[in-house]
Amino acid sequence: AFHPVEPLAFAHFTDLDGNTVIAEYAVDPATGLLDAAGERVVFTARQPYSNHNGGELAFGPDNYLYLGLGDGGSANDPERVALDLGSPLGKIHRFDPRPDGDAALTVPPDNPFLGTDGAVATIWAYGLRNPWKFSFDPLQGDLWIADVGQSDQEEVNRAAATAGVDAARGVNFGWSAWEGTARFN
Repeated sequence: AFHPVEPLAFAHFTDLDGNTVIAEYAVDPATGLLDAAGERVVFTARQPYSNHNGGELAFGPDNYLYLGLGDGGSANDPERVALDLGSPLGKIHRFDPRPDGDAALTVPPDNPFLGTDGAVATIWAYGLRNPWKFSFDPLQGDLWIADVGQSDQEEVNRAAATAGVDAARGVNFGWSAWEGTARFN
């Protein structure tokens, strides 16, 4: 994902230990090449399994970085992380990737769970199995999320924006209590 204003690019990848990493790279404006030697890690998450580690990384209409993370894998959300606000897994996160003091990133002051005891402050929406792809509607600002189902139902979720912003703010998409419209766990 390329920063909308600054000459920076962000990559979402799995490290050699199987964990999620979001890293920042400077972009040379003359060549368009990334400075791999100047890599700065912005965000990490421990992944308990090798599948359902999410995917999409994109800047939203508010110029914040959004990250989709799956529930960590296996089947049936065995660690029940998707609905647990204390886990980064099974969520969409929203943050400013620029540092804040000693912190590697800045949490926007209007994030829905900022200040909630035990909650990961970067969580924007939760209850997702593996939000591997999402996109903001350029006209309305609505957030469309492709989420992997367990056995019977794949999902495409639409979260409406309010005045072009806040799409999916604090929304619980239901996994793993629900798989689409069917009761699950």
